[in-house]
Amino acid sequence: MALPIVAIIGRPNVGKSSLLNSLSGQMISIVDPTAGVTRDRVSTIINEGDRYFELVDTGGYGIVDSDALESHVENQIFLAIESACLVLFMVDIREGVMPLDETIAALLRKHALKVILVANKADSPKQLSGAGEFVKLGFGEPICISAANLVNRADLMEQICRVMDHLPKVKPANAVMKLAIVGKRNAGKSTFINSVVGEERVIVSEIPGTTRDAVDVRFEKDGRQFLIIDTAGVRKIGKMQNDIEYYGYTRAARSVRRADVVLFMMDATTKISQVDKKLCALIAAEYKPCVIIVNKWDLAKEAADTQDYADYLDRVLVGIRRAPIAFTTAKDGKNTQSVLDLAAELFKQATAKISTGRLNRAVEILSQEKTSTPHKKGGFPKIYYATQVASNPVCILLFVNNPSLFDESYQRFVISRLGELLGLDEVPIRLLLRKRGSEKQKK
Repeated sequence: MALPIVAIIGRPNVGKSSLLNSLSGQMISIVDPTAGVTRDRVSTIINEGDRYFELVDTGGYGIVDSDALESHVENQIFLAIESACLVLFMVDIREGVMPLDETIAALLRKHALKVILVANKADSPKQLSGAGEFVKLGFGEPICISAANLVNRADLMEQICRVMDHLPKVKPANAVMKLAIVGKRNAGKSTFINSVVGEERVIVSEIPGTTRDAVDVRFEKDGRQFLIIDTAGVRKIGKMQNDIEYYGYTRAARSVRRADVVLFMMDATTKISQVDKKLCALIAAEYKPCVIIVNKWDLAKEAADTQDYADYLDRVLVGIRRAPIAFTTAKDGKNTQSVLDLAAELFKQATAKISTGRLNRAVEILSQEKTSTPHKKGGFPKIYYATQVASNPVCILLFVNNPSLFDESYQRFVISRLGELLGLDEVPIRLLLRKRGSEKQKK
């Protein structure tokens, strides 16, 4: 059974994103003085006692968008209203009733919805006297809050739960896999997500930088819940024009850390850039399993074949050479399913539990391969035995003769061979080195 949805609706800059962050206790939506920052539906699951619901932030109704995306933003608002069982209608107590507030009130009255009127920015008791003006909107007395300062947060949450008291209390199923899709601007990330979930869940536009927040999209496949995170397109820090772009980048980086598998999207019609290399380094540093998606392949396939392009990526994206590659045309839904299948296989590899016996048989085979040369410090690197200490990423502790003899080159060889021998050749493996006998000294 689906979770009840609570949608936050209001004109631009009344504090909708601040309210989502306040009720969730996390910095999820970007908050900025610039009106119209939120464009997509940004959502999170809220847990209050034994009640769970999905809280949805929306763009400002009546926004004048700098990229002429007003109709897209409004469509996302309408979709949120249609799916909601409760609307939090936000107004600004400092500005009083505005014409757009009246327009939104008329819109909400057309729907058979429960509505809680929320007067935000009530930062001092002096402002409460203006609350009565909002009764004329037709939704009774507003609850006065300050989302930024957490004033009356508990009262609002109590009222939300009371309105939904007649609904069954459903606990959401945990996502079996979290995917984050990252890439530079206009690579086709949002188009890919809409193709996967089968609806216009996020705004798609030819205008670079359309997506600003990191947007969690939950979907079901074969009876199992998945989470895919759409992120803002990344550009060089030196070319970021405002704080909003910087916030988008930091949320993209945080999404990589949250993910079980990263979908790293390239635009097949452009060369690999410094931004791509920076994202590659981030994915590698976090030891994340990764599917490289080469999108818009329909526009580039006449100029190159898949093997040539794969060789090109191998040369320029050295940090994730183990990652499988998928060639897609997201706008037509071509090969999007194969990406999910690849991600599922990587997740299976990354979460594998390897028995100590099997691991040490692989180490024995590796040790018999005379590939190392004497280290400049003197002597050969030698592995005595190994054990797995963690998964996702697979983390292997090696007991060795001398950790200083294991330089980067030899560690890469060990990782590569262990991956081949253990069937983990497409996911990162993290090595920990310990001198044999040191565990006894610590006891």
